[in-house]
Amino acid sequence: MIVVNEHYGYKYENSLLELSEEQKVILQQQNFSQHFQRSKNTNELCFDIQFNEKDEAYRLNSSYIVGVNWIVKGKLPIYIKPKLNNDITEVNYLLMLFEALKETENIKHLDNLYSIDFNAPLIQIEQQQDLLSPLLILEFLTILKQIVKKGLKKSYYDVTQNLNTRVKGKILVNASVKKNHTKSKMHFNYCKYQEFGYNSIENRLLKKTLEFAKAVISNHKTLSTESVKYLINYISPAFTNVSSVISLKEVTNLKHNPFFKEYKSAVQISKIILKRFSYNISQVSETKYKTPPFWIDMPKLFELYLFKKLKEVFPLRNEVIYHKKFHSLEPDILLNSKCGNFKVVIDAKYKPRYEEGQISHKDAAQVSGYGRLKSIRKELEIKNDNLLTDTLIIYTSNDSKNSDIVIDELLSQEDKRYLKLYKYSIQIPVM
Repeated sequence: MIVVNEHYGYKYENSLLELSEEQKVILQQQNFSQHFQRSKNTNELCFDIQFNEKDEAYRLNSSYIVGVNWIVKGKLPIYIKPKLNNDITEVNYLLMLFEALKETENIKHLDNLYSIDFNAPLIQIEQQQDLLSPLLILEFLTILKQIVKKGLKKSYYDVTQNLNTRVKGKILVNASVKKNHTKSKMHFNYCKYQEFGYNSIENRLLKKTLEFAKAVISNHKTLSTESVKYLINYISPAFTNVSSVISLKEVTNLKHNPFFKEYKSAVQISKIILKRFSYNISQVSETKYKTPPFWIDMPKLFELYLFKKLKEVFPLRNEVIYHKKFHSLEPDILLNSKCGNFKVVIDAKYKPRYEEGQISHKDAAQVSGYGRLKSIRKELEIKNDNLLTDTLIIYTSNDSKNSDIVIDELLSQEDKRYLKLYKYSIQIPVM
């Protein structure tokens, strides 16, 4: 397995890749690249490996997509670690997600945060390389907390029971004959009937996944925190009278009630978690196990984290707007607050290099273009055509003094080259 940091080679383009002789044989002097599909029209580079014939060396560039995937399918995998241009500190992506999901609106924005290829061959990894399972568990528990807070859904569900000297619902003739009458139990009948309560298919699936979640938490140090324990203690009592017995056939035929939106998300993530561990809870406790290839979009995670941080200081409804579409364009965040008269187009950049240098022309042009769009200016209620829109790039920093949003400093650092283009750094959690 090839192991590199995220954004490998950003200082020195096409950084030299150290390979064993066996790995060189597998690569066969070819070029390889892979992309993460953020949306229908947007792809982000995961890694790019180029072979140079002059020095017969391989060079690699990686972006801010982390995870485990195949370079050569079934032969050579790559593991990209969440480390921002620093070999010492590691980005605490779980704490970022946990903070982000404290803002309940973010639960609606989790699409395309990660991708999993269940059709590809599995990759054997060490437990500490498993970035996916803790992320899935944290997402599942957060959604489950919202369900428990509102109360579990009651519904009709099928019950099959072997009744003595009585009949309820529909008699299952084949089961009754095979399991009762052939054994001279003539007074017993297998019956199928419906009951109304909490022991529905959805709740049993969530209870089953909750058992997997507890097993994962007990084996992953990164999840053994007081905050996660609080979530488990908050959720578990609600499922005391719910069974965890469920078949795969029942799971595949589930239909969703539009009045219970959280259930749809919880069921989807439950299926992914169970499939991730091949429906076998014994796999959870192993120190080495096989995982389907996956990618996690760190810039997307930073956007969710930043959205939560902005909502802390601008809590009113529609003050902070996340990824609203305007004529197929989609700015990261719009800030329209009467407190301090903030009318700002914000672009989130998971790029610590802005601490050292200027904003790139490409990023400046992108956010400035959003600020000139008439539909966005109308959304921000900017009526004066002679007034430029404030634009702001908020970026990650290893050395920033700000771990939160400070309102008075938000528009204090203007770029030297562009009018009304500001930058602001924020410290993200690290290990």
